Amino acid sequence: MITGGSRGIGLALAETCAAAGARISLLARSAEGLVAAATQVQRAVPGAPVRTAAADVADPEALGDAVATLTAALGPPDVLVTSAGYARPGRFADLDLAEFRAQMEVDYFGTLHTVRAVVPAMVERRRGHLVLVSSTVAFVGVYGYSAYAPAKHAVRGLAETLRPELKPHGIVVACAYPPDTDTPGYAEENLHKPEVTRRISATIRPRSAPVVAAAIRRGIERERRVITADPGTAFLARAGALVAPVLHRSLDRHLPPGD
Repeated sequence: MITGGSRGIGLALAETCAAAGARISLLARSAEGLVAAATQVQRAVPGAPVRTAAADVADPEALGDAVATLTAALGPPDVLVTSAGYARPGRFADLDLAEFRAQMEVDYFGTLHTVRAVVPAMVERRRGHLVLVSSTVAFVGVYGYSAYAPAKHAVRGLAETLRPELKPHGIVVACAYPPDTDTPGYAEENLHKPEVTRRISATIRPRSAPVVAAAIRRGIERERRVITADPGTAFLARAGALVAPVLHRSLDRHLPPGD
């Protein structure tokens, strides 16, 4: 079961997992986008079992109904990947409070609602695998992401807290930390970046969605608790606290005078 499955990393993950023989459930807000996504997966993997249900992950009741629909069609999910999310960068002083709330509602609470919807069945069956999708910014603060980074930090915290609670029930809890990834959401994000953020982004080569999806699939297969898709994020995951002062100095070189 993949949230945010109509495009980007979620759709790419659906394709690679379907190719490995998995039954696929896709959740996203757009029913039309889900139809297109299911068609794309089945075109890539003829005969792949794909079911879809439209719901906003920020709406727990609608999400619960969608999960129930998909569970009725394909059974309780063995693996959940919470790929739904978005980033709307901007300078802290310029962002409206509503934007901070919206990103927390989708990126963190959307993850929380989905996990709460599937975990009871996993506990009952004494098996399951959760992959909560966070971000590289959960390891290091980046100019312009004062609304997005805290939400992704919260996702990381949720994964780390659930791991010991759910382990006795046979449930693996992992957290994935994608870097900048070339997706439609990333293209939308680029439209709102402050100039400093643009300069920082120019130093980073985005990964493709299939590359990131392949890394997540490998992480699931190998039961990795920390899943990364690029050397930089892997290094931060291992030594972020040690290198943070140096990294901050490097990032600060992009600041304009007076900031």
